[in-house]
Amino acid sequence: MATKQTRRETGEITAKTAMHGDKLYQVRARAALPLLVRQAKAEQPIFYSDLASELGMPNPRNLNYVLGAIGNALIELGEEWNTKIPPIQCIVINKNTGIPGEGISWFVTDAKAFKRSSKRQKKRIVQQMLTEVFQFGRWDDVLAKFNLSPAKDIAPEISTTGASSQRSREGESEEHRQLKEFVANNPRVIGLPARVGPGQTEYELPSADVIDVLFVHGHEWVGVEVKSRRSSVEDIVRGIYQCVKYYALVDAVQRVAQKRPHTRIILLLEERFPTELLGLKNTLGVEVVDGVSIS
Repeated sequence: MATKQTRRETGEITAKTAMHGDKLYQVRARAALPLLVRQAKAEQPIFYSDLASELGMPNPRNLNYVLGAIGNALIELGEEWNTKIPPIQCIVINKNTGIPGEGISWFVTDAKAFKRSSKRQKKRIVQQMLTEVFQFGRWDDVLAKFNLSPAKDIAPEISTTGASSQRSREGESEEHRQLKEFVANNPRVIGLPARVGPGQTEYELPSADVIDVLFVHGHEWVGVEVKSRRSSVEDIVRGIYQCVKYYALVDAVQRVAQKRPHTRIILLLEERFPTELLGLKNTLGVEVVDGVSIS
């Protein structure tokens, strides 16, 4: 049964009414659960800000009511099924801390102990919770119980015809070259300190794949795949998948060099990121920096 503290955390929401009703947080909870199930199946956590963007919420802080409602609803359903349903809302994490907000403490076995735990201990506890979420095999049944459909197709069909020539044109365009050089000389645009210095452009990996810009910041290697304002939605989709590939390749290079992998790969856009691709980006956990102006 949900604890008194849990109900307070979610605005005195009872488990019985958590996801049924016309209040805004309830509508959002029903919209959010399929997205969380999608992330669980992909074994990919999602940042509060990214989930809020997909839900069209201007303030990620308001997710506490939404996620609390989901947590309470799962507690009730677990009692009905006589089984433990892991708290899928723990999949939503803070970008800075890498763990959920304090509200998740009411859904762990020992809330008081969790609150007293160090950041490292909390991460271990959350990791165990995530493992349970990823391994739970009845998420589709959970959606069906709440009369919800799985998240819609997140991978739009793209034409591969002429893909190589498109990438070649993009790589040779003046807009792409200028944006790439701007990023290489301005590490702060991706959150790195200016002292990192210029990044290396056209960095060739052992696989012969070439990443637009690579920064080495201490133990961290940060690669940047650049898309100029000339890039189509289809090219941005390809860029998302390229980032997944580059992450694995840069990670492998560090391992072969007997270094602990510390990799970031960023998709950087001159224009705004297409909203129709938010689901794909979030499912694959690709970091995006958009709206970058070189003027």
